[in-house]
Amino acid sequence: MKIKKFVCNAFQENCYVVSDGSRCVIIDPGFDAGLDGLYSYLEAEGLTPEAILLTHSHWDHILGVPALVERFGIPVKSAQAETGAFPAELFFGEDGNDAGAALYGFKVIATPGHTPDSVCYYNEDEHILFTGDTLFAGSIGRTDLPGGDYDSEIRSIMEKLIFLPGETEIYPGHGSSSTIARERMENPFLEPFNEREELDLD
Repeated sequence: MKIKKFVCNAFQENCYVVSDGSRCVIIDPGFDAGLDGLYSYLEAEGLTPEAILLTHSHWDHILGVPALVERFGIPVKSAQAETGAFPAELFFGEDGNDAGAALYGFKVIATPGHTPDSVCYYNEDEHILFTGDTLFAGSIGRTDLPGGDYDSEIRSIMEKLIFLPGETEIYPGHGSSSTIARERMENPFLEPFNEREELDLD
């Protein structure tokens, strides 16, 4: 499996083309410009996109969706279509385990917190995890935007991601890649909770 990263828009959003032979999927195409570079890459590699996978519906991750749908006629796979900007298909439930979860070898992991519809895409055989804005190298996604919830974000990461095999490579929605092992050891947001409980003195 081959992974090509494109950095898009003013928020430096990461779009990924994941290919296996001549087939590929495009994850989080946040292109506000520069689609010619993507098209040139697909042509040079002889790749035919089969779907767009979205980790969540924030605008910086979906800007290029309409143009790609128009050009290739491919489906958009997403947890929810909150923005109404594209014809997203609901392809998994809350547990992420229906038939669509196996699409292209990915298990879909529902990770609410950054947004209610946040998901990660995990390929166990290839040891790769596309985390969107749930988990970054050395950080986590912000939760101060509408629909964000810090406690849900931490639970999503600690219960569903952090105990994946340490060699799992993380491909986040912004910034550089990392591994699960590195985030276990170095991510300051994932240290064991050590806040003292307030005593009830009444």
